[in-house]
Amino acid sequence: MAGRTRVSQVAVAALCLLLAALVGCGGGPAVDTARAEVQSLLDRRAEAVLDRDAAAYARTGTRDGFDNLRAVPLADWSYRLTDLDRTGDRATAAADLSYRVDGHDRSPVVTARTLSLSRDRDGHWSVESDRPAEKSGQQLWDQGRAQAVRGERSLVLGVGQSEETLRDYARLADRAVPAVSDAWGSAWARGVVVLVPETLEGMAGLLGSPPSSYRGIAAVTTGATGGGPRAPADRVIVNPDAFGMLGDSGRQVVLTHETAHVATRAHTSASTPLWLSEGYADWVGYRGSGRTAAEAAPELAHAVGRGEVPAALPEDEDFGFTGDPEGLARAYEGSWLACRMIAERWGEEKLGEFYRAVGAHEGREGAVEDAMERVLGVTPEEFTLRWRDFVRGALR
Repeated sequence: MAGRTRVSQVAVAALCLLLAALVGCGGGPAVDTARAEVQSLLDRRAEAVLDRDAAAYARTGTRDGFDNLRAVPLADWSYRLTDLDRTGDRATAAADLSYRVDGHDRSPVVTARTLSLSRDRDGHWSVESDRPAEKSGQQLWDQGRAQAVRGERSLVLGVGQSEETLRDYARLADRAVPAVSDAWGSAWARGVVVLVPETLEGMAGLLGSPPSSYRGIAAVTTGATGGGPRAPADRVIVNPDAFGMLGDSGRQVVLTHETAHVATRAHTSASTPLWLSEGYADWVGYRGSGRTAAEAAPELAHAVGRGEVPAALPEDEDFGFTGDPEGLARAYEGSWLACRMIAERWGEEKLGEFYRAVGAHEGREGAVEDAMERVLGVTPEEFTLRWRDFVRGALR
């Protein structure tokens, strides 16, 4: 009996050592190495993207997406695994993708991705799919093979567009940059990134919203409000359906308007009302265009002709894309005329100073009031009365 006990103890000890290597013995489950293995896989995949190495990319799993990225000038591309849900030889990974577009992004754009993974008999993980996370917008290359055209002051990336079309966008953007600098000053990146998807639905996919939100909207600009000089470059995202309906001058106004948003982003904060940010961008867009007030503000001109002069400056909710299109147009037009009035009566430098003063305020409450008193020397009530008279005089 004593001999048998001794053998049993040795066997148990040996078994315990074996299990310790697999699942732990007496100390809980062993550390799952899958996370480290998957992170290493994603590191290799990212390196293949930067090296333009199709074979190395294919060794990490599906080749889908590689060709879509070939034309994009990337300075950085990396994944950070944030979660791994594993069931046997299959797993779903959540990761943050960070990338920089060469010559434009001073810090990375970060977007959430969901990756499906599988493991072969040799224990090697591979990527089966890489797609935007549930609440994240698409990247342009998720929609197809991206094309790139560099202008003198711009980078245009498109999907499903001809090279000639993308060059037209680059020419518009190249003219917009110096026009904006002339109005705002040169203390900004003085370059713009324009994304041109194939359709309205593609635009909506990039923004993570339904297409109905942007129907009739020619372009929007995305970026971090109040972003500092090291922020990623803003993206001007075009709705090719609406943009294509504009004439040459209208297209230039739109691209200059959006480029003004890029230039002013660092001085635009939660304190900045939409009437000021949109009105200023329109003022820059129309500046030097030769358009009369009635030509640039037709909806508001019709209202004034009926004796309907707006009683107050537009509220933020008046700029909703899904509301009344005529009301949205009047909100933009009234805001443009407010900024035009400041530029004409106080001077263009004062308009820029006013914009910066509002954005620098610690909160929305009191931001416009303080800036009006300090920069323009008027109260909000006095400003509104002057603006109503200006609208009436410009559009009658």
